[in-house]
Amino acid sequence: MWTKEELDRYHRQMILPQVGPEGQEELKRSSVVVVGAGGLGVPVLQYLVAAGVGRIGIVEMDRVEVSNLHRQVLYTTEDVGKPKALAAKERLLALNPLVQIDTYPVRLTSENALEILKPYDLVIDASDNFPTRYLVNDACVLLGKPLVYGAIYQFDGQIAVFHHKTPEGEMGPCYRCLFPKPPSPGRVPSCAEAGVFGVLPAVVGSLMAAEALKVLLGIGKPLAGSLLLYDALEGQFRKLALRRNPVCPVCGDHPTQRELIDYEAFCGL
Repeated sequence: MWTKEELDRYHRQMILPQVGPEGQEELKRSSVVVVGAGGLGVPVLQYLVAAGVGRIGIVEMDRVEVSNLHRQVLYTTEDVGKPKALAAKERLLALNPLVQIDTYPVRLTSENALEILKPYDLVIDASDNFPTRYLVNDACVLLGKPLVYGAIYQFDGQIAVFHHKTPEGEMGPCYRCLFPKPPSPGRVPSCAEAGVFGVLPAVVGSLMAAEALKVLLGIGKPLAGSLLLYDALEGQFRKLALRRNPVCPVCGDHPTQRELIDYEAFCGL
């Protein structure tokens, strides 16, 4: 039974034939955990909360810094110094008090990842470092959960859905199928070192949220088996086809890695 507030809030989404009351109810029952509440995580969280996803987890150990504010528009100057997970929860509940928000103001590690991610239907990787990306990917494969991935660098972004069925009905690749080995330490500078176009995370994060909603609703063609590339300077999108690697050590036909490992060591850090 829908309340008047819910009907008023979600009406323009519910009248979409692809969503309807049944789809909105599915979103209400769904749960998503977002790893990272920074540049990518902020728009992801804002749109999932606004859309009415019933339960959302936030995994983020950092605090708000002044340098975050040019792109992480969920936060304000008053939030500087506060834990991001807690500041995000406060702002998000002001946007939509009808959702449940769980916070994990801790570093995601091999020791706690399975426990934190397991209760959720879908995982979104909005992190900004390679050890976390490999950790989240491997945990999702072990838990049998789909993973929405995004990454940004200066003016470029990429989005994909890993470990999820492709439009052809086959299981799509995981992150390791695309990147079997991490780059050597220091080869790919961080945003703090290389800089980032302030609006780029908003574009990529919004696309990640769209993919998440498509997966939860079972509509459209999620980017499973595809990598979407965005060039902000040229204003261009490109889509590359991906395939699952049958010899992938994590999701292959005969996986050799059946537990989480030391990802700092794996990435040579």
